[in-house]
Order: sequence, then C-alpha cells, then structure tokens
Amino acid sequence: MTDPAYQRLGLPVTASPYTVLRAAVRALHPDTRAVRGFRTARKRFYLQMLCAHAARQAGGDDPAG
Repeated sequence: MTDPAYQRLGLPVTASPYTVLRAAVRALHPDTRAVRGFRTARKRFYLQMLCAHAARQAGGDDPAG
C-alpha cells in the first residue's frame, strides 16, 4: 500500500528524486515550512516521500492502490 501523502503528490513513476522532493516541499503549508522546530519532522517527511517513490519505481506499484 502506497503512502496516502505520496499519492497526493500526483507524480508519475518516471519522476526524478529531485522532482519528488520539490513536490513534497510544495505540499507543505508555508507556515509549516517556516517553523524551525519542525525541521526534523520535515526532513522525515521528505525522506518518506523519496522512499515511497523509490519503492514504487522498484515494484512498479500502481499509485491508486
């Protein structure tokens, strides 16, 4: 099962990791990006999105399910 947050990014399987990262950054509210205390959580979120994308690429996972 693919992460629902990753599904909301709406990226194709062929997207580069940089594209995934840019989409993940834009998915967060600007206020969330501005809070210094959330830095670790943001980094964890970005890493989760990159891992979900890599798993989708490796497994040919369908984004809908």
